[in-house]
Amino acid sequence: MQRSNSNRSGKKPTSNSKFNRESKPPRKTAAPKKAAPAPKSNPDEIRLNRYIANSGICSRRDADIYIRSGNVKVNGEVITEMGYKVKPGDIVNFDGTEVSPEKKEYYLINKPKNFTTSGDDSANSRNVLELLKGVSRAKLQPVGRMDKNTTGLLLLTNDSDIILKFSKPQPKATKIYQVSLDRNLKYEDLESIAKGITLEGHRVNVDEISYIENQPKTEIGIQLRTANVKVVRALFEALKYDVLKVDRVSFAGLTKKNLPRGFFRPLTEQEIINLKNI
Repeated sequence: MQRSNSNRSGKKPTSNSKFNRESKPPRKTAAPKKAAPAPKSNPDEIRLNRYIANSGICSRRDADIYIRSGNVKVNGEVITEMGYKVKPGDIVNFDGTEVSPEKKEYYLINKPKNFTTSGDDSANSRNVLELLKGVSRAKLQPVGRMDKNTTGLLLLTNDSDIILKFSKPQPKATKIYQVSLDRNLKYEDLESIAKGITLEGHRVNVDEISYIENQPKTEIGIQLRTANVKVVRALFEALKYDVLKVDRVSFAGLTKKNLPRGFFRPLTEQEIINLKNI
């Protein structure tokens, strides 16, 4: 019996490309097109939400909300565009207030002797900003003045509102000093200072004054609200005492805890909030 060459399945036999003379050569694929170069961004430009966040007013996310609401102007024009970039020289107003892109920074320093807050350095003193050299690029300023002989807590910041706020007497912003005298403070003189002393025609009232426990009566603790450190010395000098040392141990609720002489630390978020709420 002869074998049948027919395909019982009914399917056409698959041609083998090796022996298929009619097979076409493979098609050449086109070379991929080169993507157009992305436009170069100006490194001096900054996104509007970041500009606002860097000013310390709010977070980027909150800034986006204010921008969408039409509360932000650039050069007098309301900007609602997300991703808008601020150029050098642009004036940004946030909810009616001009803002600066510099992030607000706050440092507490335990100032050593022979450092001054003034710009006039002498051979025997150095500027207190030297102690933070290389730490920040912000234009820091001391909050209030402190002469080279006064030591202790000093706040440095670029927040102009805080500088202005604490450079004048604040009802809730107390400062505590430890004062060292050349001789024991008489009790009646302590009582006189507690009742208030007139200096150059102005009445100076203190919140509290006392001898420091377990120390000689030359060591005095005094709490008051004035921003002028010189007043502390003047109170005792008015009663004919020589002041050997003045050390600020507390400033508006901030203390020297874990902060050795000559060292500094940034304020915590909660401490910044507390200062702003005073």
